[in-house]
Amino acid sequence: MKSIKFFYLIIFIYQTIIFPAKSDDIFDKGKNIFLNVGACSGCHTLADAGYEGQIGPNLNEIRPDKNRVIIAVTNGIGVMPSYEGLLTIEEIESVAHYVSVSSNK
Repeated sequence: MKSIKFFYLIIFIYQTIIFPAKSDDIFDKGKNIFLNVGACSGCHTLADAGYEGQIGPNLNEIRPDKNRVIIAVTNGIGVMPSYEGLLTIEEIESVAHYVSVSSNK
């Protein structure tokens, strides 16, 4: 578990300091993953996505930060399965960015 956190820290530093990416591109990619690739909208409510899922928590209410989403998507939580191996690290980072930004508007 510590190695996973360290790896995400390295990725975060790389993306924000060494090779900063445009937030809009990451947001758009994350939204696509939320709606299509990961099919998160089938379970979760998120106003920006225009969906009201009834299985998972309402993301507008819990307003998770990026790290919380990364941990939940990577490891799974409750009835939510792990997406590690199904989504790339970049995809997990993107959907986490999208959820944290759009739920905290």
